[in-house]
Amino acid sequence: MKIDFVPNLTGVFGSPVAENPTVLMMEAGYKALGLDNWKYLTLEVPPENLKEAISSLRTFNMKGIHLTIPHKVSVLEYLDEISSTAKTMGAVNTVMNIDGKLVGENTDGKGFMESLKKDAKVNPAGKNIVILGAGGAARAICVELAFANVDSITIINRSTKRGEELAQLLFESSNVTVDFLPWDNLLSLPSDVDILVQATSIGLYPNKEKPSINYDSLKPGILACDVIPNPPQTEFLQEANSVGAKTLDGLGMLVYQGALALTMWTGKEAPIKEMKEALSGFFARNG
Repeated sequence: MKIDFVPNLTGVFGSPVAENPTVLMMEAGYKALGLDNWKYLTLEVPPENLKEAISSLRTFNMKGIHLTIPHKVSVLEYLDEISSTAKTMGAVNTVMNIDGKLVGENTDGKGFMESLKKDAKVNPAGKNIVILGAGGAARAICVELAFANVDSITIINRSTKRGEELAQLLFESSNVTVDFLPWDNLLSLPSDVDILVQATSIGLYPNKEKPSINYDSLKPGILACDVIPNPPQTEFLQEANSVGAKTLDGLGMLVYQGALALTMWTGKEAPIKEMKEALSGFFARNG
């Protein structure tokens, strides 16, 4: 029997990253697939050390890495190749090491789309979308939605500059009808919205907040989505549900984006059920 003690290494680079729970779902996925020699490392990488950290993927023959705050944009200059969607978004959250060539992808928006279709059973084509926020998650989701034949996207953000920049990006890279509205004081939503996506960090554990919205402006039956995975049932989703909206939490997006990375790295179909159970169990115990 051939003995091999060299593990297949993957992980996440971030700063701060100590409380990032991605390791739980990724190692649950490896275990479910019987990939006992695959390991996932949570690695604190200060911004000034990112270049060396990315180079280490080749040095240690790591199979891939996740990028989280603050590295998703700055990593671009250190990669050999970037997917077309990640290039449009201007951000990478997943890197594959293919025989020493480092290839960047962004699975955030794709994870959201998977959750939208599989968990909420909603096809966004032809729908009117409102996105709250203009940061990394909003950019990834907007680009994927724009290429999914939605009817319109309205970006609502407190920073006019960032909101208008995202609107311009969508205008230049797709055929979607796009608009920007400034987020001033209490927000009332457009009457024709079909899907509302809360894509800011408002409500992320341990902060119990909710966006400053006139929740009575949500028409019954609208789908309200949150990108926050912890807690899954945010104050925003609870308020939306109370006025008759359907809801989709951020846990699915987190799991599906990780599942896509697992498949890219291993070539095997990700065990969604086991990965989701690992995260939801952790959030239930620690939320």
